[in-house]
Amino acid sequence: MSTSVRLEDLLRELAPQVLGVLLRRYGGFEECEDAVQEALLAAATQWPADGIPENPRSWLVTVAARRLVDQVRSEQSRRRREVTAAVRQTPDTDLAPPPGDESAGDQDDTLALFFLCCLPVLTPASQVALTLRAVGGLSTAEVARAFLVPEATMAPRISRAKQRIRAAGAPFAMPSAQEWAERLDAVLHVLYLIFNEGYTASSGPDLHRAELTTEAIRLTRMLHRFLPDDGEVVGLLALMLLTDARSAARTGRDGALIPLAEQDRNRWDAAMLEEGTALVTAAMSASPLGPYQIQAAIAALHVQAARAEDTDWEQICILYGILRRIAPNPMVTLNYAVAVAMTRGPRAGLELLETLDSDSRIAGHHRLYAVRAHLQELTGDRAAALANYRLAARRTTSIPEQRYLRDRAGKLDR
Repeated sequence: MSTSVRLEDLLRELAPQVLGVLLRRYGGFEECEDAVQEALLAAATQWPADGIPENPRSWLVTVAARRLVDQVRSEQSRRRREVTAAVRQTPDTDLAPPPGDESAGDQDDTLALFFLCCLPVLTPASQVALTLRAVGGLSTAEVARAFLVPEATMAPRISRAKQRIRAAGAPFAMPSAQEWAERLDAVLHVLYLIFNEGYTASSGPDLHRAELTTEAIRLTRMLHRFLPDDGEVVGLLALMLLTDARSAARTGRDGALIPLAEQDRNRWDAAMLEEGTALVTAAMSASPLGPYQIQAAIAALHVQAARAEDTDWEQICILYGILRRIAPNPMVTLNYAVAVAMTRGPRAGLELLETLDSDSRIAGHHRLYAVRAHLQELTGDRAAALANYRLAARRTTSIPEQRYLRDRAGKLDR
């Protein structure tokens, strides 16, 4: 791993912790986030030349806090003048913990920040989008791709969410017992999307971003400790474990994508599979059925098969049918179409895909073209499959996916 990548991972890990320190001390979500972003930029500029400081988190807290005070004192805009009175009254010498006292910096506020961003005053979509951008470490473009909307649509949505949080004067604190239920669904969705972006990166040279999947699993474990009996928390953790267990087998030595059916199953992480299977089995026997439990059960069926041809597609098809009823979205329908194709034939799957052509959220998405190409290839329609593989390759911004899709097209062309 290059030095620049290690630095990027470190800054992504520290960003929510530094934001949590500033929010506890000074309040003002938008102002604190701006100060943290400036501190991260300073670190990205200075650390490669000067070296990473002995306590990088304390360094970032100090720089961000001073940026915050500078913003207030300069009165550059009305927004910056509205930082809380505590900032105006705090001398610069008190901005960072004294040497040897890093208690504030050591506190991991990431999960608390998730709940803070998921305020009920925001719409569910805005809750998730803001949290992914401000705390989850995803760019605006990555958040937009997760929501299947253009980046130009997502950026104003995130900005409006920040403004509403500021107007609401939200305190930085874990929610009360009554507030957990109001915000839990959004927090689970955030963790799910962060994991998905890590497991299959939507852009760039790498298929897998381990820093995101690892963090999503860590935070979901933390949430599970808070809510050990919540079936959907357990289901999400199980889904992550059962999915991430396959990571080592998903790419070849050259980084090329290896589809599930062609993976060496001996390379899957047996301990993660065992833990994930036990979790989902316990959750489904003791809790009301929810979408994360269903997805975990589908993942369990995939990994329980000794060979790809042994996969219980009938059960998977049934589970996707249930998932479509309780949590409908175009990606679920897309996966359901694959299961239908495996049980009733590829033409039945293609018919189901036609229902997605009028859905603006996915009509131009590369995965719709890729699945259609795969099913057309199974029917023997090589010309149509070739055209759709090429379309899919042009649509995706993930380099490993581009290479895989072009390779499939090349094989058909030959």
